[in-house]
Amino acid sequence: MKVGFIGTGSMGSVLLDAFITSGALLPEQIFASNRTADKVNLLAQRHPGLNVCSNNIETVSNSDIIFLCVKPLQYKVVIDEIKDKLNQDQILVSITSPVQIRHLEEALICKIAKVIPSITHLTFSGDSLCMYGTRITPKDRLLIEQLLGSISKPTEIDESYVRISSDFSSCGPAFISFFLEQWVNAAVEITGINREEITALAGEMLLGTGKLLTEGGFKPLDLQERVAVPGGITAKALSLLKQSLDGVFHQLIATTYGKYDEDLQKCDILFGDPKT
Repeated sequence: MKVGFIGTGSMGSVLLDAFITSGALLPEQIFASNRTADKVNLLAQRHPGLNVCSNNIETVSNSDIIFLCVKPLQYKVVIDEIKDKLNQDQILVSITSPVQIRHLEEALICKIAKVIPSITHLTFSGDSLCMYGTRITPKDRLLIEQLLGSISKPTEIDESYVRISSDFSSCGPAFISFFLEQWVNAAVEITGINREEITALAGEMLLGTGKLLTEGGFKPLDLQERVAVPGGITAKALSLLKQSLDGVFHQLIATTYGKYDEDLQKCDILFGDPKT
């Protein structure tokens, strides 16, 4: 199997690095192109044997599966460039949420899948959100999920829930790390504790909490009730958080959905499909 990457920016390089580090793919199986050639060359230096392509057509011509890892508003330009070089047996995997499967199936003859990855895949963890077009066969799905399963937990979702699902799986690490950063900053400023020490404690706590939620049978409320003794320190602090954060997460979701709707409308216009 040969796998192509069009776009090797932040998330494209995460996937590429994770696939190679996990052993799922050898560098020689990968063909990659990017409008900034230096980014691909750096990846090739890190992974000797990786095939650096001079353009996107070269990547497509050599690949069975192509991960399209460019920004939403760059999709139409790339699609117009490669559409005549794709065949019905190839699988194109989109990794951005606003570009819809229908956009790609109407524009291309190949098979279409949509996967929203996460930076957590660098540690072979987290969910990869999977959505499939009408031409994807059970065999294709198995192939995609076997590949993704080497670096993540492939989880099929309905495309209509891609935004809220990716808020947790893909954006979530940034949101949680922001919360921890603010907490650590306050701890250092108030107590003088060593930043690296308290950051390590926070990381281990987060890892353990994740395991309790995924493996230990706990729900978030269960954890709060188990840790927060009535009248104790944790309970008092939780009361403060409930008051201070009232409405914040509704605003957070409204913000991500607002940006998603804006990008979706732009993509509809780009693909000549103003359905929203």
